[in-house]
Amino acid sequence: MVGGNESCSAGPIPMSYLTCLTSILGEWTGVEHIEEYLSYAVYLLWLFFPLALVLLLPGGIIILFYTSILLLHIYKRKNELKEAYSNDFWDGAKQMLATLWDGHGRIWHGYELHGAENIPEGPGLIVFYHGATPADCVYFMARLLIQRKRYCHVVADHFVFRLPGFKLLLDVHGVMHGPKEECVKALKKGCLIAIAPGGVREALFSDEMYTIIWGSRKGFAQVAIDAKVPIIPMFTQNVREGVRTLGGIKIFRSLYERIRLPVVPLYGGFPVKLRTFIGEPIPYEPNVTAEELTAKTKAALQALIEKHQKIPGNIFRALMERFQTQKKED
Repeated sequence: MVGGNESCSAGPIPMSYLTCLTSILGEWTGVEHIEEYLSYAVYLLWLFFPLALVLLLPGGIIILFYTSILLLHIYKRKNELKEAYSNDFWDGAKQMLATLWDGHGRIWHGYELHGAENIPEGPGLIVFYHGATPADCVYFMARLLIQRKRYCHVVADHFVFRLPGFKLLLDVHGVMHGPKEECVKALKKGCLIAIAPGGVREALFSDEMYTIIWGSRKGFAQVAIDAKVPIIPMFTQNVREGVRTLGGIKIFRSLYERIRLPVVPLYGGFPVKLRTFIGEPIPYEPNVTAEELTAKTKAALQALIEKHQKIPGNIFRALMERFQTQKKED
């Protein structure tokens, strides 16, 4: 290497350091005019960097989930001797993770929560619109725990329970499979539960028009009736602009319907403004049917979307909302 440097500096016109490295690389590989190949490689890197960036950014949410899991394992290892003496072994871990996720929401999205006063002190079923990822729901749960010391369970799709390494995270946070009996039992114990009736299908195949995709699902309404609890609608502004999917491509829809796994690619991870709005509760009525309650809930959620979301959604506009000094009226 010293000999190479000396040869680069020899002669009446010294080579630049970059030219020197190119010359050495050409001699080492035996490739003539290697600088032309390098220039083309740099051009390709410049050309495809934005595409690579928008495809890789959503992975940050996955990294944050696995960071949460790692912290739970560290917490468990450090505090396992206290387990026999405490009924609230995981409280510290929940607070720690709430702080982690709330910090991420504040920094990356300027996250805000509005209408938390609409959440009853007792049990209730929160029904929300599902974005491409559940990050906004996690931000909501973290902020609720920090501000009101209130814990909220969430119902997740079955595939989530098959994700490698997620068991501890799901167990600690009481994430539920979703059988009606389990949900009713938890609500009767006074729990607060969040559910997105649209589930994975709504997450993957809704779009910037914020179309609610529930199909014929009304099980959540029957759960609220059986448990005699109110339903609280919830919507997060710009949730579709943070991360988007390629769900509009028909082959992905066909593949999902066949294997029921979220194989649709995501892109984005943009630091758009996120605001979660909690609507007024829909009180329990003893004579209402599941169909009627489903219709009421869908109408209430649609009203939140129409009030707080400009349609169609726009990524640039959602980014610019980070700089607004006044928040949108509740």
